[in-house]
Amino acid sequence: MSRDSSAGFFAGLIIGALIGAAVGLLYAPQSGEETRRVVKEKVYVAKDAVVKAAGRAKDAVSSKINPETGS
Repeated sequence: MSRDSSAGFFAGLIIGALIGAAVGLLYAPQSGEETRRVVKEKVYVAKDAVVKAAGRAKDAVSSKINPETGS
């Protein structure tokens, strides 16, 4: 799998997951207040996951650019 197709696959996976989560929340049998709390919690979890993934990607790119650092 090439880098372009890998990036496209993961972008599609993330977009699909977000759409699925949004549809699930819209059809959930709970109050608006509870739904907002759940959305807020999910956003914090997603933000944390994105920050961690970005850190791993940065480390991977850095190790490819500067292989002598061993990072």
